[in-house]
Amino acid sequence: MSRVLVLGAAGGVGGVAARALATVEDVGLLVVADQDAAAVRQLAAELDPTGSRVVGSGVDVADPASLAAALAGADLVVNCVGPFFRFGPPTLRAAIAAGVDYVDVCDDLDPTREMLALDTAAKEAGVRALIGMGNSPGVANVLVRLCAETLLDRVEAVDIMHVHGGEPDEGAAVIHHRIHAMTNDVPLFVDGAFVTVRQLEESGQAFVREADFRDVGRLPVFPYPHPETITLPQHVPGLRRATNLGVITPLAYFRLTQDLVRAADPAAGFDDVVARLQAERPRLLAEAGLTGPVGCLRVSVTGEKGGDPHGYVFQLSSRSAGAGEGTGIPAAAGAALMLRGEAGAPGVLPPEAAVSPGPFLALAFDLLGRLGTDQHAGTSIVVEHTGPDGDVDLLPIG
Repeated sequence: MSRVLVLGAAGGVGGVAARALATVEDVGLLVVADQDAAAVRQLAAELDPTGSRVVGSGVDVADPASLAAALAGADLVVNCVGPFFRFGPPTLRAAIAAGVDYVDVCDDLDPTREMLALDTAAKEAGVRALIGMGNSPGVANVLVRLCAETLLDRVEAVDIMHVHGGEPDEGAAVIHHRIHAMTNDVPLFVDGAFVTVRQLEESGQAFVREADFRDVGRLPVFPYPHPETITLPQHVPGLRRATNLGVITPLAYFRLTQDLVRAADPAAGFDDVVARLQAERPRLLAEAGLTGPVGCLRVSVTGEKGGDPHGYVFQLSSRSAGAGEGTGIPAAAGAALMLRGEAGAPGVLPPEAAVSPGPFLALAFDLLGRLGTDQHAGTSIVVEHTGPDGDVDLLPIG
């Protein structure tokens, strides 16, 4: 039986991943770790009052010695500590040095590139590293692989769109990540070549579009620097387009973030912006009538089958779950499959190169169900298929 370490288990994403992994039979000992030691010890007691299978432990991932001590004896680490542009690569390096298999939910572009560059080191250490195993990236990549393997002969275009909001709390790391996305280059793969835009500049505005999100509504979506646009062209033969666009609900909160970032002095940092947003967020949620988490991932895939054009639009949506469930459950499913030897190989791989769609989707919905019927009831995957005649078929599959 395996010893699994969850870093960031006191957070919204890490907490969900920990709760899901506590139900997985392949986990012999689950160590839930966080800088907030009291919180994870409370979580461990809640998940396992006997303390025989789940234990809580304090860890500071910014301290190499503390991180190394936490990794000692682990078989697999699930890294949910953000922002990943700060904590992704050093945590993976530490896992490789310790010989510990690794899963994370990194959705930052630059650290993804850094971690992919550690592929040789991971192979030499015999370490399997699955990066970006969340929602987008993560589920989105697996759905594209599903199309490439079974639904289409050739995938030509992928447009990934996502929205979430209404979570009870939003930590500073989450907001800093969002600001990072707004202020850095966004690579999009268009007509078989990369173009670089910025969300808040004219180059990015050219790609803004309206999208209908199941269970959420119609919203504009904006270019996001998520890793799918750089990994999918490497692993999906014939791909000509890969874009990633997103937004946060309520829209007034997202717009306020954009306005404050535009007005800020980057040299001074964005701590004041984050504090202002945390102060304003409850009012904006109340004005929008948003009383709980909602989310939707929309993945549009077009290509050819039998020489004819076909298109699929997947929507994974929830009326009761937000970023925590949407990201933490896929991470737990990826980790569980890795424990079973059904995901990944030595080296550093994105989801589309490491995870088989069928087993992953079945396990992800099983884990969601194990967390409680209330959380599972509002969650579904719906697929729209457009055939060569233009007719649209609606197929619920989850």
